[in-house]
Amino acid sequence: MPDSPAPVRVAINDDYEIVVAGVAALLAPYADRVEVVELDSNKATASNVDIVLYDTFGQDQGQRMDVRSLAVTGKPKVVVFSWNLQPELIDAAIATGAAGYLWKGMATADMVEALEKVHAGESVTPPEAARSDPAVGAWPGREFGLAAREAEVVALITQGFTNQEIADKVYLSINSVKTYIRTAYRKMGVQRRSQAVAWGLSHGFAPDHVRTVDPNRERQRR
Repeated sequence: MPDSPAPVRVAINDDYEIVVAGVAALLAPYADRVEVVELDSNKATASNVDIVLYDTFGQDQGQRMDVRSLAVTGKPKVVVFSWNLQPELIDAAIATGAAGYLWKGMATADMVEALEKVHAGESVTPPEAARSDPAVGAWPGREFGLAAREAEVVALITQGFTNQEIADKVYLSINSVKTYIRTAYRKMGVQRRSQAVAWGLSHGFAPDHVRTVDPNRERQRR
């Protein structure tokens, strides 16, 4: 009986530890097919992996991505994981070197299959009928009722970005950014930007600088 194929070795990358941990939790039931080797917050992947799964929460997207900076060991493929499904954003990510673009509304089983396809050399992007569901994984502020996009805007405010810079960074209109700010401020109980920054700093919205490597999976493939 032939051996089962080795699982795809994956590192998950985002500026926030809670975000990468949330994605890892989604993949955990499929450990025989996708092996999460490393979780990186504000660090380039150092393990020898097949794929870096780049969660776009609070991070550069589209043509702003620097695919080559996401890993310091080997030449892993980079796969984007996002709720932003604008065709021009997807095209820009692929043009910068991403090998695939996964959407947060997909079933986890489909996500695992997509990672396997990318590892096998295919390029996976959302079908036209794809719909994103931001209630996937974890993000800072979720326990306070912040929706994922509200939380992302608050994260960028906490990092010091202006409304226009946030709009450019996450490919939203300036009016959409202002709407997310208004709804987030109500949930946070703040009125001014300085209060929002202070709230963000005290509630986990400062970017992390963490690397977690599974010691049982740190081996180099031979």
